[in-house]
Amino acid sequence: MKAGAYCSTLKANRAAAGFRTRLVRARLVTTLCRKNAPMNFMAIDVETANADFASICSVGMVYFKDGAPSQRLGFLINPEDEFDAINISIHGIRPEDVAAAPTMREALPLITAALVTTTIVHHTHFDRVAFCRAATKHGFPEPTCNWLDSARVARRAWQQFARRGYGLADLSAEFGIDFKHHDATEDAYAAGMILLRAVADTGLTLEDWITRVKQPIFSTEGKYARPGNPVGSLAGEVIVFTGRLEMPRSEAAAIAAGAGCDVADGVTKETTILVVGDQDIRVLNGQTKSAKHRKAEKMIHDGARLRIVGESDFKLLVDAL
Repeated sequence: MKAGAYCSTLKANRAAAGFRTRLVRARLVTTLCRKNAPMNFMAIDVETANADFASICSVGMVYFKDGAPSQRLGFLINPEDEFDAINISIHGIRPEDVAAAPTMREALPLITAALVTTTIVHHTHFDRVAFCRAATKHGFPEPTCNWLDSARVARRAWQQFARRGYGLADLSAEFGIDFKHHDATEDAYAAGMILLRAVADTGLTLEDWITRVKQPIFSTEGKYARPGNPVGSLAGEVIVFTGRLEMPRSEAAAIAAGAGCDVADGVTKETTILVVGDQDIRVLNGQTKSAKHRKAEKMIHDGARLRIVGESDFKLLVDAL
């Protein structure tokens, strides 16, 4: 073996050994501190090489013990995939940086062993979905973790962030959390600190928040409004129905909630999907379109991220999940 090849192999072996040692230590910490510890949790964050959620190239983990950051762990992953220029511009990780790093196939069993049965805090659905996509890609079961989205916590903890401004950078600036954005370990730290601030400001415990994020942002519910299944494929969507539907409105709401949508009774800035009945809506109150429909179209014109779909398309959408 040539000297250059030998050095590269030695570097890769040392990197893998160091990675395994750190993960074993993290698993030991979470196992020892898990019992009788209501404010112990692990915050995580990932960065990806490209638009594919499964292309994880960096993982950050911060263990919080008794309501304070206790141990940080960050490492690179070789995604065995292409790096997009836009992703590199965001996190600064390049293909040469991960050449000697362990692959996700090697890393995932050790990572999930450190996380299992521990409450895992992450900011937005991205990190949870990335882990699940990576597991599926490499033939592993999805991690059986108790996930807690700190963005969903923030939207319920502080009214001013219910509809906008609940990104990691915005919240950290608001609460004086000093961190380097798009560094996975730093982002994980910020997510954990946001949760701690929410606990302090609201008086709700970690266990309380696990329940609260599954409920609507605003506690008052109308005739059909209900929270969506937090692990449904459409989790994070807010859906409203208008017009005369073929199926009972209550049945449509139940189907949407089961797919993950939060169901609301009226169109607001939170609405992301408006389902319109397939009937000839020109006869509704002498108007060409329902009031909800017209409001939604105006919001879309003004830049809202909202889709209008017919009842038949809605059925196809949920049937395909």
